[in-house]
Amino acid sequence: MSLLEIRDLKVEYPRPDGTHLSVLDVPEFKIEEKSQVCIKGRSGSGKTTFLNVISGILSPTSGSVILDGASLELLNEAERDVMRGRKIGFVFQTFNLLPGFTALENVILGSVFAGDPNEDGADKKKRGCELLDKVGLSGRARHRPGMLSSGEQQRVAIARALMNKPRLILADEPTGSLDDKSGGEALDLIMSLASTSGAALLLVTHDPVVMARFSVTIDLAQLNKSS
Repeated sequence: MSLLEIRDLKVEYPRPDGTHLSVLDVPEFKIEEKSQVCIKGRSGSGKTTFLNVISGILSPTSGSVILDGASLELLNEAERDVMRGRKIGFVFQTFNLLPGFTALENVILGSVFAGDPNEDGADKKKRGCELLDKVGLSGRARHRPGMLSSGEQQRVAIARALMNKPRLILADEPTGSLDDKSGGEALDLIMSLASTSGAALLLVTHDPVVMARFSVTIDLAQLNKSS
């Protein structure tokens, strides 16, 4: 069985005239365990919406999203939050770090939703420190986001995404807010850490440099019948 399977997925929004705007119409899509897949598409093509539906942040108009054997449409909002916390690590383009928290605290926040209830604070701190070390920021654990460069903030966000040992990492234009050097380093980290952790990776981008790093690249326009 695939790690992720999408069937007859549709996302529509009502228009003032009573008609509907079709954003996504994806008959079928699958991702296997430990695979690394890039979805390419122009800005505004629905890439972020696609990831938000996969993660359960957004409910589709119709269709099914089956993640690790569980159908998300059968879960309520709280249950989807738990599923996302346990199964998915999300890396955002704009980092989404809390400015009043240190790098380590931001990483540990990744365990707030559906973290191991039997894991105490010391264990969480230890794992958070280990993850910061893996992304090369062991010396920045007490720094707040405003004290970090954009590249360092994205590294913190990558570490946070791995905090709960996810089965699937979703990355939404993760190099889009970075310069070429920092973007390349962030992409190296995401791909290598996904591989070593055994997580599958689904990354969306419009950047041909990023696309070239993947052996499997799919055009969203070919998946999406509404485009």
